[in-house]
Amino acid sequence: MSLARVVLTCGRTVDLAELHLTPTYGTRLDGYPCRPVNDLRIRTLRHTAERMSPATPVHLVPPPRDYPDQYAGAQGPVEILPRVACAARLSSRPLNPSRDPLRYHSTLTVIWFQPTPPLPDPDTPPPALHHLDWAVLARDVEVRD
Repeated sequence: MSLARVVLTCGRTVDLAELHLTPTYGTRLDGYPCRPVNDLRIRTLRHTAERMSPATPVHLVPPPRDYPDQYAGAQGPVEILPRVACAARLSSRPLNPSRDPLRYHSTLTVIWFQPTPPLPDPDTPPPALHHLDWAVLARDVEVRD
């Protein structure tokens, strides 16, 4: 059973099989939010997502970056990412229609950022999920017992 079901703009239905929400900056931030800190956070999230399911490809939706200050510190200007970092493993029917849907499914892990922590709503999914190019990004994998 999935956490939610989302219909992509291409018409494909995908199931939200697993979802991890974390604060973008954790409980402690060394220094201030800037591009080097944010890039490190994104790399760490990608690495964590790759370990969630090693056979599943990972796609990062480029996050919006906000620059609220006009002054730069030692690491450059203040750069803020949305508050919540999300990593979700999605699954759907196989990409290859000749594959047995009982033995195969297509899968993709997606990382995105959002301002609030609610689960994606099937009626209004976040654009990060809604506009995925599933045929290009996902991969068919064999279901393991």
